[in-house]
Amino acid sequence: MPSPLNTLKTKIFVLEDDLWYSQFLSYHLSLDTTHEVRAFSSANEFLHSLSEAPDIITLDYHLPGFDGEMILSRILEASPNTYIIVISGQEDISKAVNTIKQGAYDYIVKSEETKERLWSIVEKIKQHIALKREIEALRKEVNQNLSIGNEIVGSSEPIQKVLKLIQKAASDDINLMITGETGTGKEFTARAIHRRSSRAKKPFVAVNISAIPSELLESELYGHEKGAFTGATNLHIGKFEEAHGGTLFLDEIGEMDIHLQCKLLRILQERKVTRIGANTSFTVDVRVVAATNLNLLDEVRKGNFREDLYYRLLGLQIHLPPLRERGHDLLLIAQKVLQTYCQQRDIPAKSLTANAQKKLLKHNFPGNIRELKAVVELAAVLSDTAYITPEDIQLNESQPAPFSEEKTLDEYIADTVQKYLDKYNYNVLCVADKLKIGKSTIYRMIRKKEVYMASRK
Repeated sequence: MPSPLNTLKTKIFVLEDDLWYSQFLSYHLSLDTTHEVRAFSSANEFLHSLSEAPDIITLDYHLPGFDGEMILSRILEASPNTYIIVISGQEDISKAVNTIKQGAYDYIVKSEETKERLWSIVEKIKQHIALKREIEALRKEVNQNLSIGNEIVGSSEPIQKVLKLIQKAASDDINLMITGETGTGKEFTARAIHRRSSRAKKPFVAVNISAIPSELLESELYGHEKGAFTGATNLHIGKFEEAHGGTLFLDEIGEMDIHLQCKLLRILQERKVTRIGANTSFTVDVRVVAATNLNLLDEVRKGNFREDLYYRLLGLQIHLPPLRERGHDLLLIAQKVLQTYCQQRDIPAKSLTANAQKKLLKHNFPGNIRELKAVVELAAVLSDTAYITPEDIQLNESQPAPFSEEKTLDEYIADTVQKYLDKYNYNVLCVADKLKIGKSTIYRMIRKKEVYMASRK
């Protein structure tokens, strides 16, 4: 009976110069429909087929004109993960011991019991193969989880949704759009996806659109030929060409000049790039990941961003939540930053005191993870002990002037309630009394995630 552990075909090669015996072995092994059996009578043909990496080989040790040890050695060299069962017409104990020492899995003497013995050995090998496949699958899953866990820290509901999307994004080659406020880790996320994707061994190339003057951006992205324009003294390879086979990360895509967007759209559609000054184009295989802290649909409505380019880039969208919406993730990230900083500087490990943690939780962190990282690293420098205290934490407490931003009335109300919650240690009754509103109003805003509570742990 086929083993329940086998879900994939087991590829078996039979090398036997006796035609009748070869058919005998092949027939019995083929009774299991999970076996893919192929018989060889010629050693040369067999050796040329080893590149197919069979799972199991039954080997006639006494082929005319060929040395058994030589063939066994060639098999082990060409296909080291293959299980070899030596079948011989001679009951030679010393030869059996030597072949197993050399690397064969087992040794069978041709007899009336060969069929049953072979079947039993093959079943054991199939169990080994199934177990190896299961271990490899588990190892791959663990490595993937560790990869994400080491890069993106957090257990909050918003970030768990992001992690699930990252897993989907890594398993597909669809274009990506990563959105979120400045400092939420958009490039970090793009790199995490690239490292777990099928393109991981190819380049990850990042371009910050807002950091490159418009008149230079075209050359930076697509490259130029020598002499293409004044100052083009050498051939320049563009970022699309540099990222061939891998991932191109276009950060702050919303800042691209409207006149340059048309060419980008054409390249994304045709997957062909022409360097400035060149007459011919070449194909590029690139996965594009775009990122922005703007609402691109608003930019489309304002005429600042092409609608057709927006939908071409959109693909799978991943929105990164701001740090203020991630609760105690803030402390997990802070401790991770602190641990990494101490290791890199080769200084004794430090930890945050309870009061230091409270101070961090009360801050809004408009700069998100980037701001938190800077604050924690500075605190590590200022601290003279193994502990980070509130005095070591330097925060920018300056707030924008009231009504300096265009917001809806509901947004201004939510901001006011949030500030009072932060100020009065998230005491809903106290805040309701101070603002002269019902506590049910505040609880409703919390449920709708218009304002957020922080634990007093």
